[in-house]
Amino acid sequence: MSAELDGVLAAIRSGPQGAQVAAVFDFGGTVVDGFPRKGPFRRLFRRPSTEDVLLRGIRNGTTDGEYGRLLNQLTEVLAGKTEDELNALGERLFRSKVYGHLYPEAWQLIRTHQAAGHTVVLTSSLTRFQVAPAAAELGIEHVLTTPMAAQDGILTGYPDGKTLWRNGKAEAVREFAADGVDLTRSYAYADSTADLPLLSLVGHPVAVNPDEQLTAVAAEHDWPTLRFRPRRAARPVDYVRTTAGFAGLLGGAFYGVAAKSPTRDHRQMADGLLKHAAGNTLSIAGVHLRVTGAANARAPRPAVFLFNHQSQFDIIIVPEVLHGGVTGIGKKELTHNPIFGPLMRFVGVTFIDRSSTDKAKAALAPVADTLRGGLSIAVAPEGTRSYTPEVGPFKKGAFHIAIQAGVPIIPIVIRNAGEICWRNSMVARPGTVDVAILDPIDVSAWDPNDMDDKVAAVRQLYLDTLLNWPKPD
Repeated sequence: MSAELDGVLAAIRSGPQGAQVAAVFDFGGTVVDGFPRKGPFRRLFRRPSTEDVLLRGIRNGTTDGEYGRLLNQLTEVLAGKTEDELNALGERLFRSKVYGHLYPEAWQLIRTHQAAGHTVVLTSSLTRFQVAPAAAELGIEHVLTTPMAAQDGILTGYPDGKTLWRNGKAEAVREFAADGVDLTRSYAYADSTADLPLLSLVGHPVAVNPDEQLTAVAAEHDWPTLRFRPRRAARPVDYVRTTAGFAGLLGGAFYGVAAKSPTRDHRQMADGLLKHAAGNTLSIAGVHLRVTGAANARAPRPAVFLFNHQSQFDIIIVPEVLHGGVTGIGKKELTHNPIFGPLMRFVGVTFIDRSSTDKAKAALAPVADTLRGGLSIAVAPEGTRSYTPEVGPFKKGAFHIAIQAGVPIIPIVIRNAGEICWRNSMVARPGTVDVAILDPIDVSAWDPNDMDDKVAAVRQLYLDTLLNWPKPD
C-alpha cells in the first residue's frame, strides 16, 4: 500500500463520522480499471455487439468525443432490448469479466468510508446495466447513472433526460446531497478532467489515477493524488509460468511422496506431498508469501484453520504457510479436477455436496474424529470464492466441528491473492501475497445453538485485518 493511500485512509478514520458525510466515487478509472480501447481498424470493420459496447464503455480518462460515440453506440445496441435482458447481461459481464478490473485499493477506501458511517455513492456517466452489478457486490446502496428511456420495459436506446457527463454528474450529486448530506465535509474520487465539476463540489476531493490535466489541477489545489496498480490481463509469459508451476506441483507431489515412502507412514507422505507441491508451484509461478503471525500456524495443534477465499491459488497458499499436519474440506466438484482431485484425496480432504445440507452434514461428521486424532483441518467458511476482497458470510459447519472436537479456531487472513490469480482463472501473475495468521480463538464455551453473533465477530476480524493490515513478522 502506498503512503498516499495510507494518509487518505487515516484522514477518513480520524475525520467526521456519520451519514451526513458522503463519499462519492466515479466508476471507470476510479473503482474499476477500464477496458482497453479498440484500434481504429476494428472500429471501422466490425459492428460492435451489445456486450462489447457495455464493456468497452468502461474506460479510464474518457474524453468528450469518446463519450459522444458511446452514446451513439448505445442507441444502436440497446434499442428494442428489455430492461430484464440488459440487467441479466450486466450481471453476467460483471461475474465473467468486470470483477477482475476492480481496484482492491478502491474497495479499501469504500469499506473505510462505510466503517465511518459515511453515505457511499457510486456515480457514472454510464448506464446502470454497466455499474449496478459492481455496486451490489461492493455493498453500495446509492448509485447514480445516466438513465435510459424505456417504454413498457423496452429500451428506446436514448438517455431519459440529462446524461451524467461533466456538469450533469455534479448536478446529480448535488441533488442527491440535498437530502441531509453536507458536501463541504464530503469526499469525491475521480480520474478525469471531465469530473472537475464533481471534485470541485466537495470539501475533500481526491484525484485517482489522474490524467495529465487533472494531475496539474490537483497539484495546483493541493488535492491528494492516488495511483492504483493497473489490473492487467494475463500475458503469454504468465500462462507459460503457470503451466510450468503446475508441472512443478505434480513433480513436487511425486517427489514428496517418494521421499517419505520408506517410512510407510501415509501421513508423512501426505505432508511431503503438500510441502514440495506447494513450494514448487509458488516458486516457479513467481509468487512469494509474506506472513504475519507465523507462530500461530505451529501451535496450538490440532486446530480448525479458517481462511478467506478469493483465488484458486488459496489451496496452494494455505498448505505452504501451515507446514504439514493438516488436511482440508472441499466441494465435491473438486473430485473431478484431474490435478487437484487425486492429490486432495491422497492428503485426506473431506469432500462435501453443497447441494444437499443433509449430505454435507453427514460428510462432515467424521472430521471431528480426524481432529481428535491430531490432524488439523483447513476450511474456507465462506464456501465459495468472492468477487472482491470483501469477506462473504460465514457458514457454521467449521465452528460446529471445532466445538465437537474441542479444538480452537485459528483465522488465516489472505490479502491480494485475487490479484495474483483472478477468481475465475487458474493463471497466476508473479507477485507477493500477504498472509496474517491471527491468534487462536477458544470455542469450547460456545453454545452450538446460539453462536450467530460469535461467528459474525470472527468474520469481522477478517474485515478489520484487511482494512488495518498488521506489520509482517
